[in-house]
Amino acid sequence: MTSENRPIAVIGAGIVGIATAYYLARNHSRTNITLVDQFQPMSFTSAQSGNNFRNWWPHSAMVSLTNRSIDLMEQISRDTDNRIGMTRRGYVVATREQNIDTLVSQLRSGLGDESDTLVRYHDQAEAPRYFGPSGSDCSLDVNGVDILCHYDLIRKHFPHYDPEVQTVVHIRRGGEINSQQLATYMLEYLKSVGAKRLMGQVREINPGNNYQIEIDTGSGSVEVVAGQIVNAAGPFAGEIAKWIDVELPIINVFQQKIAFEDHLMAVPRNQPFSIDLDRQQIDWSDSERSALRDDPQFARFAGDMPGGTHCRPEGGDGGKWIKLGWAYNEEAALDIDDQPLDAHFPEIVLRGAARLNPGLRSYYGRLPQKCHHYGGWYSMTEENWPLIGGMGPEGAFMNCAMSGFGTMTACASGELCAATICEARLPSYAEAFSLARYEDLTQIDKLRASNKGIL
Repeated sequence: MTSENRPIAVIGAGIVGIATAYYLARNHSRTNITLVDQFQPMSFTSAQSGNNFRNWWPHSAMVSLTNRSIDLMEQISRDTDNRIGMTRRGYVVATREQNIDTLVSQLRSGLGDESDTLVRYHDQAEAPRYFGPSGSDCSLDVNGVDILCHYDLIRKHFPHYDPEVQTVVHIRRGGEINSQQLATYMLEYLKSVGAKRLMGQVREINPGNNYQIEIDTGSGSVEVVAGQIVNAAGPFAGEIAKWIDVELPIINVFQQKIAFEDHLMAVPRNQPFSIDLDRQQIDWSDSERSALRDDPQFARFAGDMPGGTHCRPEGGDGGKWIKLGWAYNEEAALDIDDQPLDAHFPEIVLRGAARLNPGLRSYYGRLPQKCHHYGGWYSMTEENWPLIGGMGPEGAFMNCAMSGFGTMTACASGELCAATICEARLPSYAEAFSLARYEDLTQIDKLRASNKGIL
């Protein structure tokens, strides 16, 4: 298929915008591209990425999208001698419950017809068919889900977990990725084929036969004329859409993380990305809990908290850092320029994560000075599915609402958006991520009521 090489403006130079431009050039020879962003590439929301990937979702469309993205990342890993630092230790979900029928039902729903062969139970003290998380090789050919439901087996492979854990669900097609290196690889290719990059803030978009985009570069105004535009602006996607009279169903929620040097070796270096599924009360002393209850600002942290704390080593087998996160914030923000870091979050997430990794209690009240506290925006739809495809007006496209899964889906979403722009053949999951899904109100209600996969 020969593509018309008319100008395309991709607004947003995070991993999603870069991947969209990359697959436009790589797959469709569309190289007359201008990549526009007010920040340096990968320096805003994408800079805060957890750099994780998994194919675990409660819906088959999201499983298909992430599986395709992992396929594409694995291909880049092979082509570059794993320049992108891809590993395959998987994702682990731990719970103190023995009955996990609801979770397994969600897993099977996502895996579809192959679930009978991809879901493996291990209910004995020895499990010859279970390969533990010791290796980090991205070529490890283990797929599906291993469910460990024998106490001794769990203690053998995960002795550092809370001894009350009764079930471990090990999602095998998951691991880590260096998103900065992935983006750099793509940007190098784009530069080699003549794509351009413009640093500046979009001030106005005037549609017509073409789109006239006025950009403030800080030293003056520049106009970019494009036959087609792609809205890949992350948390700014709603604002960009309004310039062409489109309202996208997006909210922005700020989530925080910390990273610090684990000099006490509280977390084994071979631990996969580990999620504590269970609700909890944070491990405060009685006096601390009483003081929190008396303060309206912090009273919520004295009571029941949602599950979903997560922890993983950072920097490979030879590193010393770990990352902790807990996406308990559900409040949408209006001012994206204000990043409301909470000075109390490091101690909150530390104590929450210590429930699954008790070794972290050694850091209570004395986190290392080298502790990086940061946050980023989950730009998301209410059902937590991305928006990929036509944005309404002719020549306008979107690749946005990537919530906390931008890195892991960037390759597939970029490929899908590029194919849509070039009117190429689309995968079966394309309509699920387009605006057309909102025409099926029954499906949308079901999605909004189900597990959204937010971690």
